[in-house]
Amino acid sequence: MHPLKKKYCCGQVAILAALLLPILIGAIGLAIDSGVGYLLRARLSSAVDAAGVAAARAVTQGATQADQIASAKQAARRFFDANIADGYLGSTLTWNDPAITFDHGAITIDTSAQASVKVSLMQVLGFNLLQVNAQAQTIRKDLDLAFVVDTTGSLSSVAAQVRTSAQSFLSMFNVDTDRISLIHFSVGGVVDVPFKADQSRGFDRTTMNTKIQNYSFGATTNYSEGLWQARDQLNRVILAANRSTLRVIVFFSDGAPNAFASYFTFKNTGNCALPGTIATGDTQTGNPTGLFRYDVQNQQLSGNCYQGNNILSYLTSTAIPPWYNAHDAADQEFPLVPNPSGMRSVTSTPSWTNINRAARNLAESMADKSRAEGIYVFTLGLGAAARATTGPDGETGEVLLKNMAHTVDSTKYSLPQYANQPVGEYCWAATAADLQPCFAQLASQILKISR
Repeated sequence: MHPLKKKYCCGQVAILAALLLPILIGAIGLAIDSGVGYLLRARLSSAVDAAGVAAARAVTQGATQADQIASAKQAARRFFDANIADGYLGSTLTWNDPAITFDHGAITIDTSAQASVKVSLMQVLGFNLLQVNAQAQTIRKDLDLAFVVDTTGSLSSVAAQVRTSAQSFLSMFNVDTDRISLIHFSVGGVVDVPFKADQSRGFDRTTMNTKIQNYSFGATTNYSEGLWQARDQLNRVILAANRSTLRVIVFFSDGAPNAFASYFTFKNTGNCALPGTIATGDTQTGNPTGLFRYDVQNQQLSGNCYQGNNILSYLTSTAIPPWYNAHDAADQEFPLVPNPSGMRSVTSTPSWTNINRAARNLAESMADKSRAEGIYVFTLGLGAAARATTGPDGETGEVLLKNMAHTVDSTKYSLPQYANQPVGEYCWAATAADLQPCFAQLASQILKISR
């Protein structure tokens, strides 16, 4: 090759390299800065999401809407700062005040933030800053909640903790937007504070706290009356057109049911024409007792309806009716005899075995029907009693409470008839000291569903 031609070619390569070098550096810078931008966006988005969730939980706090908004904004900023620090990957953060909108029970929270970071090699292409934006919208759905509290005699030793924990649970909901009804039960079920008669939103937390503080604890366990009242509040008191998007029953007990109410057949029909509760012990010692009022916590029926532990002498050998009918003699919604398919075997004889099994079947049937209507059921069991084997089949109350909630580890979860029903949650409080954390866990799960 001619020496001049070779020098000329080398010059061309040098010029071309000089021209391409900024582009090459820019491309390398783009790769580096894009990676930084990706990491920054992911972290920023996560922080903005967490802030929205925290705001949705905190918006329940405060006596006025202004207080609730302030609480939500404070929580949002606190969680944003906890999830991303100013200076992360060399960035400068800008947090925007959340927009919080109340609309017919639903609360919409819009959170957003920006981050800017100096670019590295991309400066050769004329770029100095990389801007990253993140937005999130959290919608806290409207809520109708029936809160059912066990006030049976077995809880008398931990009454103070039950009261405090139940009151703490109520504090986790919004007094202006959430509807809550308070119910307690023992041998009968009582609505302490119903949903508002005009079906408006909100609930009277002060009155509910007073009712809870005045709870007395005594008598046996009639799950079905607590559940019946809860479902009645959600389905009858709140008309279909006004119901919330999210409907929930929260049910607390420390053991298994051993009583239920209906119209029982007396040998002498003149002795009693009223429905009432018949109760048994958890073990096959002693006789069933009754009848008690089904609409009062612990009160004997008047006249010959109450015969104490001699009640079986006054009932016929087929005294248990085919259907649960305590509230209406013509009701045919929940079968007792024969037992519902797949449940415990029950005959019409008012024996300890049949009464105990019918009480359990009825509780499950009412929970099943509630879930079929789109109602979530959350349950909480307390102490060793919830895990003790009782009744004619040696079952625990915990098994029943899980079935009622339709948890993924319940014995009936995989059955096809429950495939499309809402899945609730069960929490076991090992001791009374664990009640408050358990109630907080259930409240947290309810708020997650409501987003």
